[in-house]
This record gives sequence, C-alpha cells and structure tokens, in this order.
Amino acid sequence: MTPAPLPLGEFEQMVLLAVLRASDTADGAYGITVHDELTRRTGRRVARGAVYMTLDRLEKKGLLASWTTAPTAERGGRARRCYRLTKPARAALAASQAALQRLWAGLDLKASS
Repeated sequence: MTPAPLPLGEFEQMVLLAVLRASDTADGAYGITVHDELTRRTGRRVARGAVYMTLDRLEKKGLLASWTTAPTAERGGRARRCYRLTKPARAALAASQAALQRLWAGLDLKASS
C-alpha cells in the first residue's frame, strides 16, 4: 500500500508549481527563477526569503531534490542551487489538484447569492 501524499499549503503548492515551470527553462529552477515565476504567474509580491525558506522546507520534506551547479562568471564565481520535483511532490500536487477540482465542481461564483 502506498502512503498518502503529503498535504500541501497554498504557498507550498505555488512554489512546487513554479519549480516545475522553471525547470523547463534554459536556466533551470533556482531561487531567483522560482521567485520570478511566482511573481509573474500570480501577480503577487513575493518575498525572496519566503521562497528560499519554502524551498528548504520542501526539500527537507522530500518533495524537492537539489544540486549545486558549477560556479559561473556572471555570478561572481558563485554556484546556483537548482531544484527538481520528486515523485512524492508530483503525487502531492496531483492529490491537491484533484481535491480542489472536487470542491469547485458545480460551484458558480458568478451566480447571485
């Protein structure tokens, strides 16, 4: 029997989805690209510190894996920590998506109350 997916908070979901989207870019998913993706896609102001704290927390939960790139000249010789989703992260996102779809099913916010 497979364990139930970990429940995710809203911001954790958004960070995981931003990592997934940023992973497809040439630069990959690292703190700044995840932050920029969140800001662009949500239209919200997001603190970089909150992104980095959440990336660390998600990695400790086993939902993200990370690696360090080689140092680059454009970063003054500093390396980047890049992230990718793990299988449990994909399962948790799928479970969250299904739960939200069940909750939204049949609701119409445009209808008068």
